[in-house]
Amino acid sequence: QVQLVESGGGLVQAGGSLRLSCAASGSIFSINAMGWYRQAPGKQRDLVAVITSGGSTTYADSVKGRFTISRDNAKNTVFLQMNSLKPEDTAVYYCNARVVTATWRSEYLNWGQGTQVTVSS
Repeated sequence: QVQLVESGGGLVQAGGSLRLSCAASGSIFSINAMGWYRQAPGKQRDLVAVITSGGSTTYADSVKGRFTISRDNAKNTVFLQMNSLKPEDTAVYYCNARVVTATWRSEYLNWGQGTQVTVSS
């Protein structure tokens, strides 16, 4: 089994910064893509950013130039540096990871439990 644990959320004023972390643990052989999604109240869960095992990145238009996704493959951890935060960035942020398990050598999509980010105006 694989667990993803997020940290780094909180309350920040508009224009401020936060850094989210998500660490994967458990029966891991390798991790392919890792990503961040967010869900605001009453809305669907949307992609924020994704990074492949090779380091290629994709961002939602709404966060380009403000957010940066990165990963530490040795620590099975993905990060999201969020700068110039806006009130509309307020949401629960979830990480996910496409993990190839050591047990079955098959890829599974795993999700973290979510961390709240609140940006005040």
